[in-house]
Amino acid sequence: MKRAVSVLLFILLFGAVGYLFWETRPAVCLAQSGARVSGSADSVVVIERTIVRDPVRPPRIPDWVVFAGDTIRFDRVDLRERMDRELIAFTYSHTNSLLMLKRSARIFPQIEPLLEKYGVPDDLKYLMAIESNLSETAVSVSGAAGLWQFMREVGKEYGLEVSATVDERFHLQKETEAACKYLKKAYAKFGDWMTVAASYNGGINGITRRREVQRQSKALDLYLVEETSRYMFRILVAKMLFEDPSLFGFELEPDELYPYIPPKRTVSVSESIDDLAEFAGKYGVSYAQLRRANPWLRDTKLVAAKGKTYQIVIPDATAERNYFLQ
Repeated sequence: MKRAVSVLLFILLFGAVGYLFWETRPAVCLAQSGARVSGSADSVVVIERTIVRDPVRPPRIPDWVVFAGDTIRFDRVDLRERMDRELIAFTYSHTNSLLMLKRSARIFPQIEPLLEKYGVPDDLKYLMAIESNLSETAVSVSGAAGLWQFMREVGKEYGLEVSATVDERFHLQKETEAACKYLKKAYAKFGDWMTVAASYNGGINGITRRREVQRQSKALDLYLVEETSRYMFRILVAKMLFEDPSLFGFELEPDELYPYIPPKRTVSVSESIDDLAEFAGKYGVSYAQLRRANPWLRDTKLVAAKGKTYQIVIPDATAERNYFLQ
């Protein structure tokens, strides 16, 4: 009797394995039949319409990377190993890497002019990518919010309003301007952009103390907690990813990127709004569309601060609807 049960269990297990194998064939067949498949590979995985080949080798460790005008060389064993770790992480973190690549087409064109305006090197935009994965509505477990991940009190310190109905940590322009103020302040102290980047994670005071204790000036030469230590190399690898996604095995067509579509108009508001759904309807959009265009609005109403004027973006619903039909 026991032997018969064992044989039956074996047959069931064998059948289950066979079924799973059969069920995976459509994805492989779809990828192999797609117009964008080129070359050869042992296996192919389809994520949305993007082709990701598996196995994909991480990019080789470069001899150097230019970051914010400075050449960072990986001519020490420890630097090469730390860089290699992040190269591997980005290569196999398909979900985050793909989403960042797609979102960058919408986010970077809005961020880059602001960085230039405030005299912050363009490469510092990759810090934002590491902070939030380029999600405008990102919130960390510690309560940091927005693309630049400001904590509530730090955001207020740099001029951002944080209230029950308004949270400017989610306001792309204002949070970026606040980040620029922080970055310029840190650069005035450290004179090295990579050390500035490390301070965004480890704090200006924290990096200052470690420089003094360890008698080193640059963050790459400091012994830091693991999170901050990895942070610097993640930024460098992020730069490599955005500049050449194919190094990491990603191939995206232009219509797979999330586009930036300029708003239809911007409305200046200096008084409270009791019903944002009604307000949105006056401009031909839904409350949901209004909130997506203005993630800094945090309620169904707006309680205006005394003497303050808000700029509410009205999305171009028609342009958004027709974008992929062009």
